[in-house]
Amino acid sequence: MKKLTTILASTIAAIALTACASGDPLAAAPSTSSAPAGSSAAQPAIVVGSANFPENELLAELYAGALEAKSIQVTRKLNIASRETYVPALKSGEIDLIPEYTGAFAKYLNPDADTSDEATALASLKAALPENLVALEPSSAQDKDSITVTKETADKYSLKTIEDLVPVAGELVLGGPPEWKERAAGIPGLKKTYGLEFKEFKPLDVAGPLTVQALKNGQVQAANLFTTDPAIKANNFVSLEDTKSFFGAQNVIPVLTKSKATPEVSAALNAVSAKLDTDSLATLVTKVVVDKADAADVAAEWLKASGLA
Repeated sequence: MKKLTTILASTIAAIALTACASGDPLAAAPSTSSAPAGSSAAQPAIVVGSANFPENELLAELYAGALEAKSIQVTRKLNIASRETYVPALKSGEIDLIPEYTGAFAKYLNPDADTSDEATALASLKAALPENLVALEPSSAQDKDSITVTKETADKYSLKTIEDLVPVAGELVLGGPPEWKERAAGIPGLKKTYGLEFKEFKPLDVAGPLTVQALKNGQVQAANLFTTDPAIKANNFVSLEDTKSFFGAQNVIPVLTKSKATPEVSAALNAVSAKLDTDSLATLVTKVVVDKADAADVAAEWLKASGLA
């Protein structure tokens, strides 16, 4: 076992060194390794990654903790960046596991994917996945993208749906993550689906504090926020109804390197999906974002309470 751990550690170190030498953004991502007592040599080491926003890091900690509870060795490489960075890392095997969202990931892989309902979004995702990846069981938990405005803006323009923005979008600045400028699930898709043409697009963070602050202080009049974001309720924001299902179904789902999807690994991850629902996810996100609790601690507490650790 000592020899295997040494080999794994050397391999991970070599990957990190190569990434540093090439200027790979993954080299800057924090990475921690854990090898629980009693780890089985038959189990593969899993490199768990996450996108660069709190909820996704929290989900990665849930997956990592569930695996560790089954004595499966885990290395964390969290807060990587957007899909434009971590998807190539998934394809190359630099990371093995990522928390994803069915509709959003399907649209990223195939801009024409149908994500209108849960079953269709899942089927579209599985059809679009690269050959070396597998999507396991989705949870009932959903976190959708939204176009959100302040109550004042909603009242001023009588906004209830995204479609209501059509006649006034030319007067408004939209804020969102930089990749939204080119993504099918961003500016191009909003124009194609709703005919929306905003006055300007302002690149901000990934539905995070910069976006919330820009919406509050009027730098932007509409913004991309996630529906589980506690800032929406706290600031009395209004998330506009997506009447054309542009954002589609967004069930949380673990996406894994196919070669690492052993029965033991799959069972541990699917057990998380079976227990996680939208209300639970929103509560956990609030603890991390509002209460400033450590994501690993929040994840560990939920796993224990759910009988998964």
